[in-house]
Amino acid sequence: LSTLVQDKNGKIQLVTKGAVEEMLSICAYAEYDGEVVPLTGEIREKIINTVDGLNEKGFRVLVVSQKSNPSPVGVFGAQDECDMVMMGYLAFLDPPKESTMEAIQALKRYGVATKILTGDNEKVTRTICRQVGLKVRGMLLGTDLETMTDEKLAKEAEYTDVFAKLTPEQKVRVVRVLREKGHTVGFMGDGVNDAPALKKADIGVAMGITGTEVSKDAAAMILADDNFATIIKAVANGRNVYRNIKNSIKFLLSGNMAGILSVLYTSLMGLPVPFAPVHLLFINLLTDSLPAIAIGMEPAEAGLLEQPPRDPKEGILTREFLTDIGVQGAIIAVCTMLSYYTGLYKPGFMGAPGNQAVASTMAFATLTLARLFHGFNCRSKHSIIRLGLRSNPWSIMAFEAGVVLLAAVLFVPGLQSLFSVADLSIRQLLTIVIFAVVPTLIIQAVKTIRESMK
Repeated sequence: LSTLVQDKNGKIQLVTKGAVEEMLSICAYAEYDGEVVPLTGEIREKIINTVDGLNEKGFRVLVVSQKSNPSPVGVFGAQDECDMVMMGYLAFLDPPKESTMEAIQALKRYGVATKILTGDNEKVTRTICRQVGLKVRGMLLGTDLETMTDEKLAKEAEYTDVFAKLTPEQKVRVVRVLREKGHTVGFMGDGVNDAPALKKADIGVAMGITGTEVSKDAAAMILADDNFATIIKAVANGRNVYRNIKNSIKFLLSGNMAGILSVLYTSLMGLPVPFAPVHLLFINLLTDSLPAIAIGMEPAEAGLLEQPPRDPKEGILTREFLTDIGVQGAIIAVCTMLSYYTGLYKPGFMGAPGNQAVASTMAFATLTLARLFHGFNCRSKHSIIRLGLRSNPWSIMAFEAGVVLLAAVLFVPGLQSLFSVADLSIRQLLTIVIFAVVPTLIIQAVKTIRESMK
């Protein structure tokens, strides 16, 4: 990188900085002991040894050179970068944080491979790898990539942990071939030259404190604390958000499946429709939305990161997912219909005969309450015994709010006529509670048995 500067005497100078190898190739002189002398082999060797010693300690080194009276301002070009005077070098040390080593090991346990793509030379890179505890299984340099085809690079990139002396274009190429191999790639960088790779990766991660504005604009995520270990929290949050979305969908679809199966059954059997339109609106708009929101607030489980990464090509509606929806919906539908039959055909408890209004009210109340209970089932694939009922207080509040709303519909006179519900006896209310809780007992029993078998 070169620039033209004008000193206080009006003299134009060309100032250039870069890596020691490149600078030695364009410098013919050196300022040594206060004098400009020819850059002899002895001086070159001293410079290289000094820089190598700094590199092995983890220092990044930039050499600075200058040249007086270059071409006139405005027509300066690369041809002027020759016969320059080496002035000295700048050494930078940016030691990795103590938490980086633990983060790399944790990511490895969680199935996330860490690879280093850097423009630094191999000595600095090996030192940094040693400091963070990253075992170097293989290293490729930018010069190696120049002679590789994409097919060869894709094969080598699978097992190579470190890429050194890369240009910005070569970083993009490594990211691209890894993505083409089916990997989900997250790239972390903070410099201007990292911007293309940040944009190319599935997830570009920039530094919020030391990162350049260009890298922040190109990234999809910014670490506010500049801490590599924060990546673990980001991965955990990402997996937890996806899991919660999937569980919310399961809750909504399985609950709606129960309503569909109930209506379909009564239609096939020639029975009166069990739900009025206002009943379904109440279920979908009020009692469904609250548990779904609570499921979305479910905290991350302790072993969430220990699960293998999901296939990015796999959709949400897998065979296992659809089976769970169908089975759980069917169980709720069966209990709803049993409650419906209790009100439709059997004599009313307390001596009053059952009728269609009572049957519809019992079916509506049973489905509503069963879906409120079902919100606990859809919190996780684990049982409530393992999760703990209070681990997500939002689910408890959603259940309580839903019960209050249902009780208002069943017992407040004005709402009774609005929602077309009949008066129910105490034993009919107990029947509703029993049939509503049975699906949850069955589902939780199956989960508990599975956990004990594992």
